Amino acid sequence: MFYSTLKLIRYPNLILIILTQIFIKYFLFERFGIATTLSNFQFILLCIATLSIAAAGNVINDIYDVETDTINNPRKVIIGNKISEKTGYNFYIAFSIIGVGIGFYLSNLISRPGFSAIFIIISALLYLYATYLKNIIIAGNLLISSLVSMVILILGLYDLLPAITPGNRATQAVIFSILLDYAFFAFLINWLREMVKDQQDVKGDFNTGRNSLPIALGKERANKVIAAISLIPICLIIYYMYEYLYENSYAVCYALFLIVGPLLYFISKLLSAKTEKQYAHLSNTLKLIMMFGLLSIALYQFILL
Repeated sequence: MFYSTLKLIRYPNLILIILTQIFIKYFLFERFGIATTLSNFQFILLCIATLSIAAAGNVINDIYDVETDTINNPRKVIIGNKISEKTGYNFYIAFSIIGVGIGFYLSNLISRPGFSAIFIIISALLYLYATYLKNIIIAGNLLISSLVSMVILILGLYDLLPAITPGNRATQAVIFSILLDYAFFAFLINWLREMVKDQQDVKGDFNTGRNSLPIALGKERANKVIAAISLIPICLIIYYMYEYLYENSYAVCYALFLIVGPLLYFISKLLSAKTEKQYAHLSNTLKLIMMFGLLSIALYQFILL
C-alpha cells in the first residue's frame, strides 16, 4: 500500500520538485546574499505546499485516467487495483487541503493575502486538466507545462518579491530574471514531454475519445512538429551560452553535453520513432534533460562569483 501510494503521487517527480526548490533557495538566493522573506522553516512549509498540490494533481489525474491507462499499460494501473477509487479521492482531498491551507498561511505571513489564490487556482486548474482540458488538443499540454514552471516562479513570488526595497530592486530583478529563464526552460521541455507522451498513449486516447496531436495529424507529422518545437530550447540555450556563459568553459561544457547534446539526440531519435517503447525512451530522455537543466542552478555560484 505504501509503495503504491508513492507510485500514485509519482514520487520521482516530487523529488525533482523539492531538489529544484532547495537549489534555488540555498545555491542561488543565499549563495549570492539575496534579500529573502522566508525563514528555513517557512521555506519547508512552501515546499510541502508545492509537493502537496503536485501530489493531489497526480492522484486526480490517475483517477480520471484509469480507462486510458487500462488500454495503454494495464500493469501500471493503480486506482482500482492496488488503491480503491474512494481512497484515491481521499488522498486527493487531503493533499489539496494541505497545499491550499499552507499556501493561505504563508500568504498572510508575508502580508500578501491575495497570493493564497495562487494555490487555489493551481489546484482548480489541475482538477480541470484531469477532467476536461487534457481531452483538448494542445490546451492540456500547455496548461500542465505552465503549472510545472510555477514550481520555480512560486519561490520568486513568496521569497523574493516581498523582500524588494528601493535599494535592492536591481539585484532582485536580476535574480528574478534568472528564475524566469529557468521557468521558461521547464515549460518548453515539459511541453515536449507531454507531446511525446501523447504519441506514446495514442491508442488509449483514441479509444476513449480524446484528441491529441498524433490523433489530429498522425504520428509521423506529429513527430515533425515536436522536432521543430525542440529547436526552440536549443537555439535559446546556445544564445544563453554565447551571451552569458562564454567565459566559463565548465558551464559551456555542462550546457553542451548535458542539455544541447541530449536535445539533438532526442530530435534524431524522434524523427524515426514509431513504437511505444521508442516514445517511452524519448520521454525519459526529456526527463533527464529537465533534471540536468534545473540542477544547473547550483552552478551559478561558480559562474557569477
